[in-house]
Amino acid sequence: MKILQSISQTQQYCKMQKQMGKVIGLVPTMGYLHEGHISLVEAAVKQCDVVIASIFVNPIQFGIGEDFEVYPRDAKRDQDLLTEAGVDLLFMPSTEEMYPDNYNCYIELEGDLPNILCGLSRPGHFKGVTTVVGKLFNICQPDFAFFGQKDAQQVTIIEKMVRDLNFPVKIVRLPIIREADGLAMSSRNVYLDPEMRKQALILKKSLDEVVESIKAGVLDADFLKVELKKLIAKSPEARIDYVSICDAEELSEINDEIKGKVLIALAVKFGSTRLIDNCLVEV
Repeated sequence: MKILQSISQTQQYCKMQKQMGKVIGLVPTMGYLHEGHISLVEAAVKQCDVVIASIFVNPIQFGIGEDFEVYPRDAKRDQDLLTEAGVDLLFMPSTEEMYPDNYNCYIELEGDLPNILCGLSRPGHFKGVTTVVGKLFNICQPDFAFFGQKDAQQVTIIEKMVRDLNFPVKIVRLPIIREADGLAMSSRNVYLDPEMRKQALILKKSLDEVVESIKAGVLDADFLKVELKKLIAKSPEARIDYVSICDAEELSEINDEIKGKVLIALAVKFGSTRLIDNCLVEV
């Protein structure tokens, strides 16, 4: 596996691959990799001739008081995992490389999409996401880019950006990868102490119970959101950021009868650790 930190060298590498007719797949990450990330790499390896992974803890998607400085990092472990998974190029730029002095160009969606769900409690977060992903698309020139369903709002926003700005890349969205006990894999799970880790299992259990209610014919979205909050509250340390039942494509909130394909999404804090989870259900 080749490792580059320079934008210009990475662009040159990608240009050469394109000239040889190679199909490029990109897996953007912030590192501290887990099986969810590796599932994206494995999909890219199957679908593409050349697989590029990026590791960059992007400062502009972290708000004041968030965990940028302490975000978990383990470059050597990540490099070993990516080599084993079959990555051809690892792009690991510094902050100064991505955002040099006097940098002032950003990509920002207008409207509701970046300002609902996670955007309510993390203002400016998705401006940071779209900016860095847009830069990675321009640097790596991928034909396909692979993202996980766990960050459903993020993928939806990136898909919207790709359509609106005519990026020549196909977004591939892949399922949530979970621990054996059901907790959605996340780099931030390492923050949880054993008791918080145990209590966090309520997220998947609550989602499952609400899905079963829908399958049984309970379709009142407002009622189901109240029930979801009650289920999560069974964990005494859980502090709800949001629960939502929304249209699976537009993420617009549903407050009456559920119809078609919907996303049930939630964000909950256990101590200082904010976890997100979601599931899709179709009526």
